[in-house]
Amino acid sequence: MIEILNAAQLEKARVTGALVADILQACRAAAAPGVNLLDIDRLTKEMILSAGAESCYVDYAPSFGNGPFGHYICTGVNDAVLHGLPRDYELVDGDLLSLDLAVLKDGIAADSAISFIVGESRPAESVALIEATEEALAAGIAAARPAGRLGDISHAIGEVLTSRGYGVNTDFGGHGIGSTMHQDPHIPNQGRSGRGFRLRRGLMIAIEPWVMSDTDELVTDPDGWTLRSATGCRTSHSEHTVAVTDAGIEIITLPSHL
Repeated sequence: MIEILNAAQLEKARVTGALVADILQACRAAAAPGVNLLDIDRLTKEMILSAGAESCYVDYAPSFGNGPFGHYICTGVNDAVLHGLPRDYELVDGDLLSLDLAVLKDGIAADSAISFIVGESRPAESVALIEATEEALAAGIAAARPAGRLGDISHAIGEVLTSRGYGVNTDFGGHGIGSTMHQDPHIPNQGRSGRGFRLRRGLMIAIEPWVMSDTDELVTDPDGWTLRSATGCRTSHSEHTVAVTDAGIEIITLPSHL
């Protein structure tokens, strides 16, 4: 199903999106060496519930996972890039941490992801990965425009990632979002310009580049959820929810103080 939101729903989306961004920033500030991933999950739970919102993850049980997910945020460390199940692990200096969060408030969802390095270390490989996904995200958003095509977004993302020497896995990518977290259309992170669904006012999508440093193959942890690079290499993941409006493309998942 491809859902088209009305003006009232888009206004609700802005509130949900700001909440998602604020929680991610709070979790980033809390993610210091010695902090446990389960503590980050608890902080997320507290902030979601105190805002009168709902987690999109706790009861999430798609066909590709060993559901229900049972936690409030995805926490991927180093080689874990997608659907990272929070576990009893204490962060150390130099870890590359990816946080992915989707929340539902007043019937509308928003979804965003950030990657960053924990502590004071700045490993060159990790810096390059994070820069690549952030640049690809910016390129994908810039390529989105009313009456444009989804393929324009996929092409822009893929051009950035491949130009930096990374392989692109198209099994998981961006997606439609609205009254539920995951909807059609699927937005692969590589594609051809001028192809695919035409963007129209009221469409809301999550643009979601992710990359692994030396492979495009994933393996699944025994937990049935966490997806890691097949080679154990480091990974990165960036995501924003955006909406198509009369004025153009609006980023929904920005912090409330901006």
